[in-house]
Amino acid sequence: MHIAVVGSGYVGLVTGACLADFGMNVTCVDNDERKIAMLKRGEVPIYEPGLDAIIAKNARAGRLLFTTELKEAVQKALAVFIAVGTPPREDGSADLTYVVQVAEAIADFMDGYKVVITKSTVPIGTGQLIEKVIRERNGRFPFSVVSNPEFLREGSAISDFMRPDRVVIGARDPQAVAIMRDIYKPLNLIETPFVITNVESSELIKYASNAFLATKITFINEVARLCELLGADVHHVAKGMGLDGRIGPKFLHPGPGYGGSCFPKDTKAVTDIARQAGCPFEIVETVVKVNDDIKLRMVEKIRQACGGSVQGLTLGVLGLAFKPETDDMREAPAIPILEALAGEAAAIRAYDPAAMANARDMLPSSIQYCEDAYDAATGADCLILMTEWNQFRSLDIERLKSLLRQLRVVDLRNVYEPERMRDEGFEYVGVGRAAGQVPKLV
Repeated sequence: MHIAVVGSGYVGLVTGACLADFGMNVTCVDNDERKIAMLKRGEVPIYEPGLDAIIAKNARAGRLLFTTELKEAVQKALAVFIAVGTPPREDGSADLTYVVQVAEAIADFMDGYKVVITKSTVPIGTGQLIEKVIRERNGRFPFSVVSNPEFLREGSAISDFMRPDRVVIGARDPQAVAIMRDIYKPLNLIETPFVITNVESSELIKYASNAFLATKITFINEVARLCELLGADVHHVAKGMGLDGRIGPKFLHPGPGYGGSCFPKDTKAVTDIARQAGCPFEIVETVVKVNDDIKLRMVEKIRQACGGSVQGLTLGVLGLAFKPETDDMREAPAIPILEALAGEAAAIRAYDPAAMANARDMLPSSIQYCEDAYDAATGADCLILMTEWNQFRSLDIERLKSLLRQLRVVDLRNVYEPERMRDEGFEYVGVGRAAGQVPKLV
């Protein structure tokens, strides 16, 4: 089967590479000539563990091609995946400009039956919009519109695609469902559940899933705040909650709030969708507000750890990306936190294993970027752990002691145990960790 994937960003590249690994002939299309030239040279424009290897393998095998020529790709393909951006507008709604442009191009170029698949996260009703655009521009050829949302986590996207929790297929046409099952046939061997539904339900599954996970993160962050006020330990509380099978342990990790390309965008979009439907989504509206507040609370936590003010102090920052194993700075908690600290005349020395190139365009120009974690700690009055990269989990404590000007650590990801750090002589502050003696979690 020949497949075209339109859009060679994060979702499009992972989708195209993994489908090629399934044995499909895949052409990835993008109008960014520079990006396509990079991919043809074997260079991957995004950081995602394992993606470079899977692209290289399938490109060598001739199953994965890159081009700027949409017409040829569409005419050769039976299935065309739309994987372009749907950035948020100022009111939080999703901008479908690129989706519509691709639908128009597909209509202009199609020369026979096509299955048009939305992989991008799109508002409910987008499938109907795509169908209307194609039918009005080209009524000569039959086609089917399918919703097939992605559930890829940055940092583990290859594994998520190859061994997903589920595959969601929204379609009205049995022929389109059969073709989608054929595309994902390798997943039948590992008994992956398939959810076959209509287009609207499929579109909503994606938004509802991300909104629920964002709510779970925000909930445990509110619990963490309560723990600090009452002398409890959020790690113990989270474990006690997570052992309940109805709740589960995932996404019960406190921190500086959620970020990235999905949760902030999708929570705002689903609240806009609900408002337009005349049914305000009040829980998620509150989640959005509280998540913004949490980041400001982290600024206050750092300020108080430094004696009430960071003015004139040097702050070492470990991690900038919104999560480990990615270079993605979109909506990263580091952005508002470091903007506030830099605005209070703190000198900031920062290090991230992957995201510093992107961070330079999004953070205050006064920030100094460092060679490694120890370089960032050198001369710092406070060390802030912002992103829980594995290489930050076992830092040389004695070396840190020799480099820091003052032995202060604000651990926004709770990587270290408070008791151990205090025994080592540090003024240690975590998120939701009790200040007094608490037994170790077993």
